[in-house]
Amino acid sequence: MGDSASEKHALVTDCLKKPTLDPADPNSFRPISQLSFVSKLVECAVAVRLINHCDQNGLLPARQLAYRRHHSTETAVLIVYNDIVRAVDKGQVVPLVLLDFSSAFDTVDHDCLLSVLQRRFSVDGDAMTWFRSYLADRTRCW
Repeated sequence: MGDSASEKHALVTDCLKKPTLDPADPNSFRPISQLSFVSKLVECAVAVRLINHCDQNGLLPARQLAYRRHHSTETAVLIVYNDIVRAVDKGQVVPLVLLDFSSAFDTVDHDCLLSVLQRRFSVDGDAMTWFRSYLADRTRCW
C-alpha cells in the first residue's frame, strides 16, 4: 500500500449495535469505518502473510484462538467450559473474569503496537516500514 491519501482515508458511519436498542441514544451506535477496495485488499494480503509468519515460527500462544484457522468463538467456549468442569471436578474454586475488548484496536498506541510487532513477532525491514506507513497519517470523516 502506498502513501496515497485515498488508501488511508476512512468514511465513518454510525451503525445501530442491535435493533432492540434506542436509536435516540448515541451509545446505541458503533462507528463503522469504510475503506477503499484497494486498502481492504492490501489489508487482507498483509493479514494472511502475518498469520502465516506467526504460524510458521510458533509465535502465537497455544490458547490464542482469534485469527487462526480452525478456531472460533465456539472453540474458545469449549476450552473454557472444559477447564471449568475439570477444575470443579477436582474441588477447585473457579474465578472467571470476562472483558470486552471489542474496541481495543481503536485505542492501541501505534508506537506500542509497532514495538510489539518488532520484539514479539520479529517484524522488521520492509514489513516494519509498511506497518509504520500504514498506521501514519490516517484520516477519517463522517
